[in-house]
Amino acid sequence: MTESKQIRFWLIGLGLFVLALWLLADMMLPFVAGLAIAYLLDPLVDRLEAVRLPRWLGTTLVLLSFLLGLVLVSLLLLPLVQGQVSHLLEVLPTYAALVKERLIPALDRLIHRLPADDVERLRAAAGTYAGEVAGMVGRVVSRILSGGMAVFDIVTLLFITPIVAFYMMRDWDLMVAKVDSWLPRQHAETIREQAREVNVTLSGFVRGQALVCVVLGVFYALALSLAGLDFGLVIGLLAGLLSFIPYVGSLFGFVASTGLALLQFDEFWRVGIVIGIFLFGQAVEGNVLTPKLVGDKVGLHAVWVMFALLAGGSLFGFVGVLLAVPVAAVIGVLTRFALRQYLSSPYYRGTDAER
Repeated sequence: MTESKQIRFWLIGLGLFVLALWLLADMMLPFVAGLAIAYLLDPLVDRLEAVRLPRWLGTTLVLLSFLLGLVLVSLLLLPLVQGQVSHLLEVLPTYAALVKERLIPALDRLIHRLPADDVERLRAAAGTYAGEVAGMVGRVVSRILSGGMAVFDIVTLLFITPIVAFYMMRDWDLMVAKVDSWLPRQHAETIREQAREVNVTLSGFVRGQALVCVVLGVFYALALSLAGLDFGLVIGLLAGLLSFIPYVGSLFGFVASTGLALLQFDEFWRVGIVIGIFLFGQAVEGNVLTPKLVGDKVGLHAVWVMFALLAGGSLFGFVGVLLAVPVAAVIGVLTRFALRQYLSSPYYRGTDAER
């Protein structure tokens, strides 16, 4: 078989795989979630296996510990979050009145200082851009919810995902060996090298960024609560969770907490404490957490990650969000490999390099 026919064969196979994923996206969520859990926890199972613990037993212990941790965290946080949400519903009319009393007059004073033509242009631009952004975000969120949670309810997801994760972790090494046996022999070593690079990139980003999210979420939740900010726990946890998308978590937390602090506190120094919490958190994340836990060699740029998450959510719903970072890592590694091939080829160096 010629190399061109081989490339055509694999491109057709890739196209069919993407088509199948698109057609089955509504039922893939428990399986993709189980695969993600298995990938994250497999190194722990390997360590237990290295100390001569049977693979099935190590898988059982790791998975049960993981699930128990999730249950304990949920039991601890749910009452606190529920209390803050109930409090929010109670004080929402008060905050709405404060916005009307403080913000609207300030905006009116600012608008009256501007020329009429500039005000009209600002209104038109704000209406256009706000509508476009709101529509785009609404479509992505709607696609995520309708493509994931709407088809498989929470009960089904909770039952299927642990089963998938267990069998994936138990048979992980066997599956890797089986896939390796299917590789085209003349390119097997090159594919293995790229797969190892993908694994280093993906594991470095996902596991490192997950730790960053946990640390930031705990820090923001505790610091905002100690600062006396209403709903500081919920805002801090959401800011930490959203930190998986670079810059989004810190931006959301900063805007939400600062706006709430301006409504809640009369003393500006208390607002300054809230602002300082996020400035400190951002400084620690950029200079300590991300360099230490994620590293600067994973090859996943923040803009590329944001684009992949939005594109995945838009195309495949919540399944696409789960697959976005792995696919981004694969594309990044393959792009760097193709660029290295190009830079060492006659197409880059010129025809004289062939002689």
